[in-house]
Amino acid sequence: MSGTTILGTGRYLPGEPVTNDALARIMETSAEWITQRSGITQRHYAPEGVGASDLALPAARLAIEAAGLHPEQIDYIIFNTMTPDYVFPGSGALLGAKLGIPGVPALDLRQQCAAIPFSFQLADSLLTSGAARHVLVIGAEAHAGFMPWSDWELLEAGAEGRADEAKFTRATEHRGMAVLFGDGAGALVLGRREGASMLGTQVHSDGRGHAALRVEAGGFRRRPFIDQGMIDRDEHIPRMNGRELFKSAVQRLPKVVRELCNTCNVPLASVDWFIAHQANDRINGAVVDSLGVPPEKVPSNIARYGNTSSATIPILLDEMFRDGQLRRGQLLCFMALGAGLNWGAALMRL
Repeated sequence: MSGTTILGTGRYLPGEPVTNDALARIMETSAEWITQRSGITQRHYAPEGVGASDLALPAARLAIEAAGLHPEQIDYIIFNTMTPDYVFPGSGALLGAKLGIPGVPALDLRQQCAAIPFSFQLADSLLTSGAARHVLVIGAEAHAGFMPWSDWELLEAGAEGRADEAKFTRATEHRGMAVLFGDGAGALVLGRREGASMLGTQVHSDGRGHAALRVEAGGFRRRPFIDQGMIDRDEHIPRMNGRELFKSAVQRLPKVVRELCNTCNVPLASVDWFIAHQANDRINGAVVDSLGVPPEKVPSNIARYGNTSSATIPILLDEMFRDGQLRRGQLLCFMALGAGLNWGAALMRL
């Protein structure tokens, strides 16, 4: 019997990595401070003029090639981003045009860091119903646009000096959020394969937690939806309650994983890999402890890329496939929590 699985993967990271030491030139921080609190040592940033669909394009091409397909064989695009090229239209249609497949339906999701369990549920429905044979799932983020600094040249390798006092102070005010995020894209081609299956998905949303991570400016509750005053007040920069997000993740992720495994009659011990969203090593460590699973079954790449939001799981999967860690027949459990709040889990037999 055939079931939904991953046929191909791809990733793309823009530019050269920016180290923690480089960030110390534009804000009050240190390599040790960042690493101890997050596990991050470096990240990438999209250059000026490069948007989420641009980052997604090379990742998508690699995934399609890895699946042994051509772009014309993609039947549906699910595009995940919280940093779209434009307020509207969505980035999915832009990617379809850049891939040379205009007319292919493209759905943009706004589940932020929780993108993959939601995308897998939708893709599985499309594939199981016969509405599509090959679904391209994208996670792509260009967080550079909301970073609280303008002295980008100070982040380049070999740069010296530091930002002036006013800019340094402003960036420092936002460092708890700013040091976490990086840019990049990951792509997955999903299809059906003999012996594989999507055993189940479980996803949730709770808008009562929306204030834990959100951008105040740019919403259409305001007239106009953005103005200079909002920019001056830094309302275009995300506000994050780290403690609340930590608490939510540590409470909700183990619970949803256990519930899904129980529903699917899958013992935790039989899962080969727990693929978690890469938000913070401390969060994932606490989730691992709560689940009581071996840490070696929970891979991490946040040190190299930071939190690329919707792209973290696809990027990690591409690394694991290309390194030979993932093999057909293995059982994977995915879990993620993001702004909204949105969270969920998925079980897949490769």
